[in-house]
Amino acid sequence: MSETVSGSCLCGAVVFEATLPSRFCAHCHCDNFRRAHGVAFVTLVGFAKDQFRWTAAEDIARSTPDSDATRSFCGKCGSTLTYEGPRWADEVHVVRANIAGEIDHAPALHVYVDHKASWWTIDDDLPQR
Repeated sequence: MSETVSGSCLCGAVVFEATLPSRFCAHCHCDNFRRAHGVAFVTLVGFAKDQFRWTAAEDIARSTPDSDATRSFCGKCGSTLTYEGPRWADEVHVVRANIAGEIDHAPALHVYVDHKASWWTIDDDLPQR
């Protein structure tokens, strides 16, 4: 049997589960994530869509502010939770900070480094794309 991890928003109104293995774990430096989350970068974990499910989603909200991509967040506390975009149509990208406990992958790379915040210095040895 595969291991399941769970997570939630800050207030607990929106809860999810995902079945391991995950596909990746990476730090994304794109401008869209920085602005949506208010941080230098966001760490994401990718799951196949059929490995992810909402278990409590009464307060879930969704937006498509910049493209055909959908961002899911809690309509009560505002926590950003997932990203689903046409480039990765068979995946759900979950904000790592919202997953409780450990997962099967540590962050393995930095993506969209050409868009990174000028005030942030990457100081690890992970690959950069």
